[in-house]
Amino acid sequence: MRRLLLIAGACAALAGTAWWLSIEREYDWRLPPDIPLPRVPADNPMSSPKVELGRWLFYDTRLSGNKTMSCATCHIQALAFTDGKPRSIGSTGEIHPRSSMSLVNVAYSSRLTWANPLLDRLEDQALTPLLGDRPVEMGLGGREDEFADLLRTEPRYRELAEQAFPGDREPYSLLNGVRAITAFVRSIVSYATPYDRYLAGEDDAMSEAAVRGMDLFFSERLECFHCHGGFNFTDSTTHADANVDRVGYHNTGLYNIDGNGAYPVDNTGLFDMTGERRDMGRFKAPSLRNVAVTAPYMHDGSIATLAEVIAHYERGGRLVADGPAAGDGRLSPFKSEFLRGFEISETERADLIAFLESLTDGSVLSDERFSNPFAD
Repeated sequence: MRRLLLIAGACAALAGTAWWLSIEREYDWRLPPDIPLPRVPADNPMSSPKVELGRWLFYDTRLSGNKTMSCATCHIQALAFTDGKPRSIGSTGEIHPRSSMSLVNVAYSSRLTWANPLLDRLEDQALTPLLGDRPVEMGLGGREDEFADLLRTEPRYRELAEQAFPGDREPYSLLNGVRAITAFVRSIVSYATPYDRYLAGEDDAMSEAAVRGMDLFFSERLECFHCHGGFNFTDSTTHADANVDRVGYHNTGLYNIDGNGAYPVDNTGLFDMTGERRDMGRFKAPSLRNVAVTAPYMHDGSIATLAEVIAHYERGGRLVADGPAAGDGRLSPFKSEFLRGFEISETERADLIAFLESLTDGSVLSDERFSNPFAD
């Protein structure tokens, strides 16, 4: 019964189709039957040549202004396409205010990045790391012609571009390059964890400790599932048949600098976009799939381990004892209603960590389809 309830919860939002998007259903996503197809823009349908072109471009350092950095620099396959740093570092050495988000299953994200409710297309989001200058990431801004020239002059890219965009008489453009990269990123899907195998009926796929931890995770006592629920363990989810996108932003009590809920001035979450005080410190709840390999945690990488993350939620908000960010997040007036704190034993803590570790899909961390082609 418990497994049936979990499957029902994971598939709760599967109905309808948005009129402005289509799906390339012929593309082989290699998904289990109970996982819906990702949503794909009508102007960038999936194809194997396009994904392969995108894979090469994703790993190519020539896409950065100083030729030192590729998309993969901040999105490392073995780390579930994160970079293992508290905050990412751009090609010019500029330290970013936020950490690199995982790209695994980003095809199912209803909104992209940590706190921008306007970004819902990978094709739009990808322009920021390529061309943006506040902060600098790839640093290709002002040198867009170099991208098109690379597609035109590199024999492999020229051939793949012609295959990927057969109806385009001049397929060598920044726009098509971005379309290829995002098609590759969209192809990085992962649903072969011990947890997935357990739901599919493989009773020994998860340890007894992990099963106990799963019960804790989905309990009202801990309330984890409210923000990290559904088939992708996040409340910001969409798919090809969704009627309505699920979108969630939450203040988890990380900071309360002035006693009135303030966050560091360069990292105020949704407040950056809306200017509404109630949005102070609200960030997207990331997917917890592969969370065991994506440390450090939170939007600014300020919590190092899963045990420390659990302790943070156990307390109901973080106490920063001293320094410029000093304050008690538990007392923040903007903290999520689900962050009430809880009591947990050491055995239960270990069980919960065992469950979170069962969300790791080892295959996606090494699958050659997503690997660096330059290393072959």
